[in-house]
Amino acid sequence: MIPKKEINMVSDMAKWKRSQAYADYMGFILTLNEGVRGKKLTCEYKVSEPIEKLVALLNTLDRWIDETPPVDQPSRFGNKAFRTWYAKLDQEAEKLVATVIPKHLADAAPEVAVYLKESVGNSTRIDYGTGHEAAFAAFLCCLCKIGVLRVDDQMAIVFKVFNRYLEVMRKLQKTYRMEPAGSQGVWGLDDFQFLPFIWGSSQLIDHPNLEPRHFVDEKVVNENHKDFMFLECILFITEMKTGPFAEHSNQLWNISAVPSWSKVNQGLIRMYKAECLEKFPVIQHFKFGSLLPIQPVTS
Repeated sequence: MIPKKEINMVSDMAKWKRSQAYADYMGFILTLNEGVRGKKLTCEYKVSEPIEKLVALLNTLDRWIDETPPVDQPSRFGNKAFRTWYAKLDQEAEKLVATVIPKHLADAAPEVAVYLKESVGNSTRIDYGTGHEAAFAAFLCCLCKIGVLRVDDQMAIVFKVFNRYLEVMRKLQKTYRMEPAGSQGVWGLDDFQFLPFIWGSSQLIDHPNLEPRHFVDEKVVNENHKDFMFLECILFITEMKTGPFAEHSNQLWNISAVPSWSKVNQGLIRMYKAECLEKFPVIQHFKFGSLLPIQPVTS
């Protein structure tokens, strides 16, 4: 079943919140949130064959960026070479997904591939935002639902696969100067991502000396970003933006005043639901199929 859009009007949002897709998606996010709690990116964890294959898939996307340099054009933002890069993914997505899933599940490839294609930005608008990030999480969630990824892959899903995905997305954003999709500018958490702040804050829960107030300290970020996804995000923001942190990233600046990482983590989960998953402009693009169905949750 090829996934399609189901949320066409604001009044459809209630259908989304009651859906099996919403329950499964949110359950997946929260399971991973628990799975990485208190763990460093650099710690030891199991890496299964499907995880290796997913990283190889992402490495292919990365290589295609190198093979598709930005073109000369009058406008600084939204480099049209992104469309060439995207066309390649559009064409190859099913084949790429087929390399990750075993032969006996090959029928699922077209459905799962839809989420991969949705996860890298929009080729018309040359933008990227939290809806695209959600499509990648949905892609991984589907791979769990068909049994390709398992419970003991949790840490590798976040630390190896999702982290590699973030690196590739940052390279896309930088190379093709992508616009932030539906960004709330200075009032949003970040122009492009949200999930690494959730999972990254979970990593820092009960850390013996790093507190939320430390992430606005450049020295702390430089010394610890390789261990913590949250700090990696902060580093990328400071590379991309100029001026005082409190001005260009006001929401994050406010979060640095929260006393504990577990409070930050809980607050970000609430904020993610309210600012991303319950916003029509984001969810109208989400696609539903047999793996992430729009049907209401059956108790």
